Amino acid sequence: MFSFSENDFFARRCVWVNGPVIVGAGPSGLAVGACLKEQGVPCVILERDDCIASLWQKRTYDRLKLHLPKQFCQLPKFPFPEYYPEYPTKRQFIEYLESYAKHFDISPQFNECVQSAKYDEACRLWRVKTVSADGSEVEYICQWLVVATGENAERVVPEIDGLKEFGGEVIHACDYKSGEKFRGKKVLVVGCGNSGMEVSLDLFNHDAQPSMVCRSSVHVLPREIFGKSTFELAMLLMAWLPLWIVDKILLTLTGFILGNIEKYGLKRPSIGPLQLKNTQGKTPVLDIGALEKIRSGKVKVIPGLKKFSCGTVELVTGEILEVDSVVLATGYCSNVPYWLQESEFFSKNGYPKAQFPNNWKGKSGLYAVGFTKRGLAGASADAIRIAKDIGKVHKEDLKQKKQKVPTHRRCISTF
Repeated sequence: MFSFSENDFFARRCVWVNGPVIVGAGPSGLAVGACLKEQGVPCVILERDDCIASLWQKRTYDRLKLHLPKQFCQLPKFPFPEYYPEYPTKRQFIEYLESYAKHFDISPQFNECVQSAKYDEACRLWRVKTVSADGSEVEYICQWLVVATGENAERVVPEIDGLKEFGGEVIHACDYKSGEKFRGKKVLVVGCGNSGMEVSLDLFNHDAQPSMVCRSSVHVLPREIFGKSTFELAMLLMAWLPLWIVDKILLTLTGFILGNIEKYGLKRPSIGPLQLKNTQGKTPVLDIGALEKIRSGKVKVIPGLKKFSCGTVELVTGEILEVDSVVLATGYCSNVPYWLQESEFFSKNGYPKAQFPNNWKGKSGLYAVGFTKRGLAGASADAIRIAKDIGKVHKEDLKQKKQKVPTHRRCISTF
């Protein structure tokens, strides 16, 4: 029997879903939806924005390209067009995702923001409550819940002393489109990951004067080694050699190609790039030209900040820099803790507690896709596993004719 409160009863429409509810219509959610279609399992995809892949469409800079070759970034059962370059542009990747959704007839429920999702022990089903842009509320009831909001759902904005008194423009990298409006300005980029490096390069290319804060250590690798993708080379070597040896080989080759980068203020971690990625999820920077500008002094590297003042920033060295604008390339985080009322499978930081490759399935029909810290390839592998797992149970239910549909009179819709 369902345990509806009186307020729930009158406030929202109730929808029974004959399959899983997928939260998030990014690449991960689309991949699960497509794989479920292949299994003959219906689903509902909920998306808080008004389009698929909103991170790619609305919160990325114009010059962005895939950092890995396209064969490592394609979603299940649908390769990239052959005429696409090895590293597709942002626009090409969005077009690919739109074609993917059209090919598999995936139509997400847009502008529906999940407020809460909770497993109802009484009826052994998930209750997912959403609110739309017009304020209307819906409660979806389902047997399976797939969390596909990913690792980059919300921007991370660090607390920096004096930033509110700075006075100049301060934006997060997700709001940065190009360096056009920063021409002639002194811009401080906080963060030295792939975004920080690319934003700094783009700023220089638009005649700005970028300085990049590199407080922590970072691995910088060439995007290609001997004409082959560094990532592809690593995958080939890992098929035959232990990870630590592959790290040694990559760093040795990187040293020959890029030289000693520490003299430019870029300190390498003590842990190898692949081990660091696997254990801490920190992605190495794949250089596409920023390092050359750093070597020539056209992009300045700053070891760390102390505090901001009006129009200036004090460095940890005591030096004072005049700055016109600040771009926070400080990354993203999961938003799962804000809406998923569950603590056994997901940790407080919004990631599954289990380690790869066992972090895609929880209990009571709960799944996670896109939390492997292994990019689009990891999300695709998750999607295939999840669809097969749900598909098996779904087919058994159909065979045994034990699919139970709630008959509560507020359940006026069915998917």
